[in-house]
Amino acid sequence: MKRDYHINIFYSEEDGGYIADIPDLEACSAFGASPDEALRQVEIAKEAWLKAARAEHKPIPKPQYRPVIYQALATA
Repeated sequence: MKRDYHINIFYSEEDGGYIADIPDLEACSAFGASPDEALRQVEIAKEAWLKAARAEHKPIPKPQYRPVIYQALATA
């Protein structure tokens, strides 16, 4: 089953690069020198996260997170 999770990408001054995270998957994040690299790395992290959850027979959450702007547009 394909699950499309929202991915946040932002620049971290403290880390000197870009962070990508998937809010629906606890502690699933990655770092990159560019937004594209951070995205590639978080896709790898997502697959590892899902594989580990399956191996441990842990529940895999459905995609639910949506930024507030998308929520506001849906109710307009």
